[in-house]
Amino acid sequence: MIEPGSKAPDFTLRDHDGSEISLSDFAGRSVVLVFYPLDFSPTCTDQLSLYQEVLGEIESRGAALVGISVDSAFCHRAFREHLNLTMPLLADFHPKGEVARAYGVYSEKWGSAGRSLFLVDPERVVRWSHRARGGEVPGANLIFDALAG
Repeated sequence: MIEPGSKAPDFTLRDHDGSEISLSDFAGRSVVLVFYPLDFSPTCTDQLSLYQEVLGEIESRGAALVGISVDSAFCHRAFREHLNLTMPLLADFHPKGEVARAYGVYSEKWGSAGRSLFLVDPERVVRWSHRARGGEVPGANLIFDALAG
């Protein structure tokens, strides 16, 4: 897992609508990258639903929040519609897990990203990171503490 103080690896991935989104698209503002294993899994559903509830407050603090998993853009679109999510979901689909690998959170054993959060500042430097253990759903308080830090 890359450490705070490291330059955040740039990426370009397709979102839920098939549009290309790059980390550089968020230049000038902070972004919370939420790596999660899979759409529609119970823990991921709980996690992204929780973040949707507080998304307005995250955005009011000047940050964007973006979900990233190895699912396809088509799966992301269905997942967003199912949960009424408004945050972008990016497909780290092909080559599978390339961005998760760059951030040091890809699990070869499971074939997906480990549940992890990164706060990237406007200069694309990682300011904070958190890797969940077991079935932990990282609470929104962790994000708010990181944004305040």
